[in-house]
Amino acid sequence: MNKDRLGSVLQFIITLESIMRGKQQVDILLNNPSLPEMHRLIAQKVANLQRITREEGLYLFEHGEMSFVGTLANYIRERKNGDQTYFNRNFHIEPTNLCVYDCKFCSYSRLIKQKSDPSAWAYSMEEMMEIVRRYDGQPVTEVHIVGGVLPQYDLPFYLELFQKIKAHRPELHVKALTPVEYHYIFKKANVIYEDGMRMIRDAGVDSMPGGGAEIFDPVIREQIAADKCDAEQWLRIHEIWHELGMRSNATILYGHIESYEHRVDHLERLRQLQDKTGGFQTFIPLKFRNKENQMSHVEECSTIEDLRNYAISRIYLDNFDHIKAYWPMIGRNIAQMSLAFGVDDIDGTIDDTTKIYSMAGSEEQNPALSTRELVELIRRVGRKPLERDTLYNVLQDYSDTVFEEDKAWRGYLDLPVIQS
Repeated sequence: MNKDRLGSVLQFIITLESIMRGKQQVDILLNNPSLPEMHRLIAQKVANLQRITREEGLYLFEHGEMSFVGTLANYIRERKNGDQTYFNRNFHIEPTNLCVYDCKFCSYSRLIKQKSDPSAWAYSMEEMMEIVRRYDGQPVTEVHIVGGVLPQYDLPFYLELFQKIKAHRPELHVKALTPVEYHYIFKKANVIYEDGMRMIRDAGVDSMPGGGAEIFDPVIREQIAADKCDAEQWLRIHEIWHELGMRSNATILYGHIESYEHRVDHLERLRQLQDKTGGFQTFIPLKFRNKENQMSHVEECSTIEDLRNYAISRIYLDNFDHIKAYWPMIGRNIAQMSLAFGVDDIDGTIDDTTKIYSMAGSEEQNPALSTRELVELIRRVGRKPLERDTLYNVLQDYSDTVFEEDKAWRGYLDLPVIQS
């Protein structure tokens, strides 16, 4: 048997063992005579690979204890991905934090009239290309481009930027812009979505991130993110992108003024579009942070609620392959904990190239993790660290990797002297 074939067989065995462990945990739940009837019904559905309803999703948010939803989510996670936990090597370009929109939750953006503010920036195309060139010779596989919306960053500007990145480094995966930016630049250029997304693809964009979804409910969206693209427009742009054979991600902004009903509505709309296109790769819950924004009076939700939200998202989105904990937003410790609550991806190395959440008061003020640090974060909780590319092709299995830093001589330990 060749090495690749043997590796596939071993991975199947490991995944099967994970599924059996998860199934045993679900069986323990089902054999608990004090389990409430609705809990039992939902657990039985999960065990039988059946989809839960909107009403059952709402029930989980309202009544699902962390241990209960965590057990079900972990079973689904291990059934889909075993112990495999993904990360990639990436960097961000945030062209500007000046923006025509005034989202109440945003700590990152500055209005155009604040362009002289010391905390504002707007990179030229050459400055953005300099960021790309900074990573020449480094084993990064993805550049993530997203930022504020400005009139001068129009369709021709971005088409040229994407073309230049691809000309400079053809193999670098360009994950760029959300429907918020696309809706604006297409409208400004008098281009319909279908033609615009085709132009974006042809210019070199390989996939689309999931930002700008916030909350789909129109009443809440109007209160926290008025004027920018609505839910139907956000979903339609992703649908068109999928119809072009391309992949994208999806997000939710949770823990502010939305209700559990609004969260379920958001998940349901995503699940329906995924049924239709199959184009979403991963779902990324994004926690509302209340520092330095117009919603600072809104208290942030607890870590328990974070973990419950990951778990219920994993249970509800049965047609999504992956759930991601974005560690620069949630913090590396909670991201590590989330791996037991349905999460199988913790994003990438980042290299301190994003300010979106650090400016909102997240635990990670200078977000950067080395490959070794990401691998150790995953291995410490008994998971299998896999470096992936953006499309989830596995590039390297780090399960048994010994890093040079771990081989280094650190000297003798200073032990206390015990007097007899």
